[in-house]
Amino acid sequence: MNVTLIPTPGLGDSTYLLEHGGVGVIVDPQRDSDRFVEAASHIDTRFVLETHIHNDYVSGGRAVAATTGAELVIPASAGVAFSHRPAFHYEDIDGGPFTIRPIHTPGHTPEHVSYLVIVDDEAVALFSGGSLLVGSAGRTDLLGIDRADQLARLQYGSVTRLAALPERVALYPTHGAGSFCTASVAETTTSSIGTENRSNPVLKHASEDSFVAAALSDLQPYPDYYAQMGPINLAGPEPIPTNPLLRLIVDEIPDDALVLDIRPHADYAAGHLAGSYGLELEDQMGVWAGWLVPFNEPIALIATEDQDVESAVTQLARVGYDRVVGVIDDLTVRDDLKSYTLASIADLVSEVRLASPQVLDVRAPGEREAGSIPNSFHTYVPDLRDGIPEGLDREQPVWIICGGGYRSEMAVRYLEAGGFQPIVVVGGGVEDVLAALAV
Repeated sequence: MNVTLIPTPGLGDSTYLLEHGGVGVIVDPQRDSDRFVEAASHIDTRFVLETHIHNDYVSGGRAVAATTGAELVIPASAGVAFSHRPAFHYEDIDGGPFTIRPIHTPGHTPEHVSYLVIVDDEAVALFSGGSLLVGSAGRTDLLGIDRADQLARLQYGSVTRLAALPERVALYPTHGAGSFCTASVAETTTSSIGTENRSNPVLKHASEDSFVAAALSDLQPYPDYYAQMGPINLAGPEPIPTNPLLRLIVDEIPDDALVLDIRPHADYAAGHLAGSYGLELEDQMGVWAGWLVPFNEPIALIATEDQDVESAVTQLARVGYDRVVGVIDDLTVRDDLKSYTLASIADLVSEVRLASPQVLDVRAPGEREAGSIPNSFHTYVPDLRDGIPEGLDREQPVWIICGGGYRSEMAVRYLEAGGFQPIVVVGGGVEDVLAALAV
């Protein structure tokens, strides 16, 4: 048996292709389904398995099944509004050279199912979705904090049940490092039941109450677009759009379109349209757009001529943003651009030692609690939509810092709109400043 991991780094998720005896199974595919279809083109793909109704992306399961002719398997209690094979607890699915055994593992979501693969009467692999993860477990608060306690109690039973499987069973979770669906820091790799029993802290609790208390402590924010994914995935996710991307000039941007500038940070700093979102094209661009940009509003992209704009469109489509109206790759004719200063860690350290600069820390709450620059202000970057921290002086520049510079760029839009002069620290973050100040 061979299992191929196909990662989606920006989401912190993994899709899997199981191959055995010429038969293939694809587990939890994202919406950009061509890559999974291509990976499985040499085998008979019989099943597409969905472990749960996903909160962090539009599912590609329906599209992959339609393209390959595979049977789409979804947890029986999900209640989706389109044709599928329901997966019932312990109702085995005959895969020919192997058996697929659904195990109801509620907690991350109520309907969640993990899939145990059995070959020659031996359990060999578990696709655990958002239940038992490597070094963690799936969050239980994504459907609302009012349901989080009960779902955490269900999650305790689920991970305990999975931990009782034979230790040699390989563990293949969907959520990993970088996913907001994890309850704590998840690792990047696959694992085994035995390894998790020895090292996973969620399996070390002496009681259900202890597990629940840990699961619900120190909960970190998660992207706004998550609220849209469940309804889309229940109703029937459509294939990713294939509309041609129009080339525009600034004057052709529709009045109702929001502007998303995906150019490198230095280009955005040197000159950008007022009110545009600065989100350099990296792996997590789509996730952050889903947090900051109103859901599925028309978007005009600003890019350099050599950037992979199609990958940006794909990232946006993964999280349900389908209305990209075009791309602008030349701002040189504009004389009304906004700009700001980029600074290094050394620049900020010198300023802190010599003066009392206004520093705005835009990291997540958990990062802030782990350590902060003395006398700095703090607002998590998505919360800047609700206002700038009180006490900042518009007459003085504001040094913006995060963990490495990426999120600081996002904050510029809100500072500029409030009449502030931003200086963005790049090439490092708060921890680097603290280390330098300690010397």
